[in-house]
Amino acid sequence: MRESWSVLQWLSRLVAHDTTSSKSNLLLIEEIETYLQSWGFTCQKSFDDDKRKANLLATIGDPERPGMLFSGHTDVVPVTGQSWASDPFQLSIREGKAYGRGTCDMKGFLAVLLKMVPDWVRLADQQTTHLAFSYDEEIGCVGARRLVPLISNLPALPKGCIVGEPTSMQLILGHKGKTSYQVDVRGCECHSSMPAHGVNAVEIAAELIHTLSLQAKLQRTREGDNRFDPPYTTIHTGTVHGGTALNIVPGACAFEFEMRHLPSEDPTSLLMHLDDQSNRILDERAPGFDQAKVRFNMRSSYPGLLTHENQPFVSQIKKALGTPDQSFVSFGTEAGLYSQAGIPTVVLGPGSISQAHKPDEFVALDQLIKCETVMNKLLNGG
Repeated sequence: MRESWSVLQWLSRLVAHDTTSSKSNLLLIEEIETYLQSWGFTCQKSFDDDKRKANLLATIGDPERPGMLFSGHTDVVPVTGQSWASDPFQLSIREGKAYGRGTCDMKGFLAVLLKMVPDWVRLADQQTTHLAFSYDEEIGCVGARRLVPLISNLPALPKGCIVGEPTSMQLILGHKGKTSYQVDVRGCECHSSMPAHGVNAVEIAAELIHTLSLQAKLQRTREGDNRFDPPYTTIHTGTVHGGTALNIVPGACAFEFEMRHLPSEDPTSLLMHLDDQSNRILDERAPGFDQAKVRFNMRSSYPGLLTHENQPFVSQIKKALGTPDQSFVSFGTEAGLYSQAGIPTVVLGPGSISQAHKPDEFVALDQLIKCETVMNKLLNGG
């Protein structure tokens, strides 16, 4: 007889795997794959370059028939430096809440998916279901980029996708995209008493950071999209490192910045502007110093999401939720990558984003119950 477990039993099993992004997720993926194969799912995997991490795509039902895709990431953020009341990798139930790293973001949703496996198998003759489990979402939606090709190569593209990030079971139709860069500035060191004999990399970086600040200010004056908070593209410089001593003109400086852009906007125009500014600054500050350079290195990037509310499967989800309400958020998810691949996608999952990434992370038990109830209604046509 094939085994099956409750949502909390699955959540306990998932939390016990320490899948912090710096570590492998293979043991968790292998456990899920073995379970799904025992129920008749067809499974495919894709890996990172080192084969330490894997995505999993599992299908039940006729692959030639468009089906629903349910997706979630398996990695979690670190617990380093956080003070927990209980072991973060052992599920703890207290006062109607399930505590543990990843309970909210987003193993609670994965536990609901795995609890429903017998139901999807029971209806496999009538409907097709795809389950997707990714790696390294927390560091920039890295794994999903190698998962999307598996989905795109299915005989029939899914008719809709739910990404189960914690939204307190509120339907999300749109979110901003994000692009982040590290900028490495190379100047030329010299004694600070003779600055004309060198090129100050910190000052070049400061000019570029000022350019970013001006662009951020400009964004706030433009007509935006009031469905998002804030309703405009944001630009933020987060880290700066440069120089070795006060009496040395610094020869190197590095800083990181990010853009969280409206889904209707293309972030490449800002980078082109910044690149033009860097060339102008080098021409002014470093004539004759061929070693002076500015290099832009992309750290992460994912597209925004904007799904039309008239999509048939959106109406089906609203019916299952029992409400016409819909929202838009500024944080990003893998949903934009699925949408970019031509799959209508929404974000909907148990737990509040305000509980994610914190010590004593939890998901409320009533949120898990609501998620399971909505998923069952979707299974049975609303």
